[in-house]
Amino acid sequence: MLALVATAATAGAPTATAESPTPAQTRLTATIDAVLADSRLVGAQAGVVVVDTTTGQTLYDRNGDRRLVPASNTKLLTSTAALELLGPGHRFTTDVAGSGVRRAGLLTGNLYLRGGGDPTMLAADYDALAAQVAAEGVRVVTGNLVADDTRYDHTRLGPDWTWDDEPYYYAAQVSALTVAPDTDYDAGTVIVHAAPAAGPGAPPVVTMTPPNGYLRIDNRAETDADGETTIAFERDHGSNTIVVTGQIAVGQEPERDWMTVWEPTGYAADIFRAALLRHGVRVLGRTVLGQATPDDAKPVARHDSMPLADLMVPFLKLSNNGHAEVLTKELGRVISGSGTWSAGLAAIGEYAGDNGVNTGTLRQRDGSGLSRRNLIPPAEFVGLLAAVRAEPWFDTWYAALPIAGNSERFVGGTLRSRMRGTAAANNVHAKTGSVSGSLCDPRQAGRPAGATVPVGYGGGVHVAVEAATEGCPADPVRVSRSGGGNRVRHLADRPLRVGLLGCPSRRTLTGRSRWGVCRGGNLPSQGQQA
Repeated sequence: MLALVATAATAGAPTATAESPTPAQTRLTATIDAVLADSRLVGAQAGVVVVDTTTGQTLYDRNGDRRLVPASNTKLLTSTAALELLGPGHRFTTDVAGSGVRRAGLLTGNLYLRGGGDPTMLAADYDALAAQVAAEGVRVVTGNLVADDTRYDHTRLGPDWTWDDEPYYYAAQVSALTVAPDTDYDAGTVIVHAAPAAGPGAPPVVTMTPPNGYLRIDNRAETDADGETTIAFERDHGSNTIVVTGQIAVGQEPERDWMTVWEPTGYAADIFRAALLRHGVRVLGRTVLGQATPDDAKPVARHDSMPLADLMVPFLKLSNNGHAEVLTKELGRVISGSGTWSAGLAAIGEYAGDNGVNTGTLRQRDGSGLSRRNLIPPAEFVGLLAAVRAEPWFDTWYAALPIAGNSERFVGGTLRSRMRGTAAANNVHAKTGSVSGSLCDPRQAGRPAGATVPVGYGGGVHVAVEAATEGCPADPVRVSRSGGGNRVRHLADRPLRVGLLGCPSRRTLTGRSRWGVCRGGNLPSQGQQA
């Protein structure tokens, strides 16, 4: 069964879907109608479609053809197209090659670090590449270290992304050569830590993961004897200076945040160059960005990523925007030879059309759903979910979706703390999504603003929920927006900052308290969450 939901201020009555509805269908209709009649959805846009995939019968349809902003459910299109067109076994290759002459540990020429788009490259992987270079006997490179990111174009940020999202992890710049700081694989970001000094009055101790010489810290924060922690991290636009402000009390747990890097190609080159030096390889020349590796360059080292089937887990469980954009550009590169958004989106659109999606009703501007100009009707998602059930990779993709109520981070994903203690727990597989609004506890306030939540149930039942509410009710609600770009996924063990418009103050919540409480109702937010 497939279901799709959307609500609107002028929602109207559901379309009749059967001459003589069964008692179960009557109950289904009454239940959905009751949800959509909730006063807290006044002013919302919503559409609901329920389809039985065993018979093809539409059991419920309200505004199923209305085009709504899908947010991260855009990733349903991107992920399925990638599995079909690239294949579950597709890997990204990062390699090192040398030009010129090699003799007795001396490379007279340039050393090329060539990126293949791998969004999972860690500092440890660059260290392993450097170790391979040293094992090949290279000790001195007389030329430059050249960072080759030419597999994709140099357009770093997606169409329509808002300028004030740019410093934060969910809107990281896209490059074929990049670094992820940890195994969430948020490529193009660095984790900044601020720990209190030993005594009050001193600046906090600020460090970065991974350590690097590419970003600069401007530490304006202070350690207090006691009081509320108000540490904030910001990166100046167009620079790699991270400004740390606020205060942290003596003895408090360190604060941390994931910040994007300006020009991730240079970030990767910096990490690799430091790794080469640790392994006894000196590059005498400078670091050069964006030049292609010559065809006659000799291979020196290589790293292959996990297969795409495995990448689907962090991609979909954690709703990783960067993975979606890399896959979009990779699709363009593989299908048409052009690693661009336009080429990749054309491939996704053709795939969707081949699977019964009416592409005339669809507008896709990026791979992740961060663009507010994406528009997809609920019914088209239902059609896609039904079509992919026949694919040989369906089980892999289905397992990679978040599973409701499962506390394991890479199982429950963005549904980790939702629907616990219900029949949906460990049964519902779903893709969550939110953008431009506040994310509230769904048990209290219905669906998140601008969200589309296609859900797959066991036993052949699928549900997709799409809504565009303007905010949460006036009752206390859980807020997922991070004013400073903190990880906004409710499942993550990372701090959230609340306040902004609609709440009385801006503060950071740490430790086990990962939700802020806002009593102000409408709390606008910028970032894509899940």
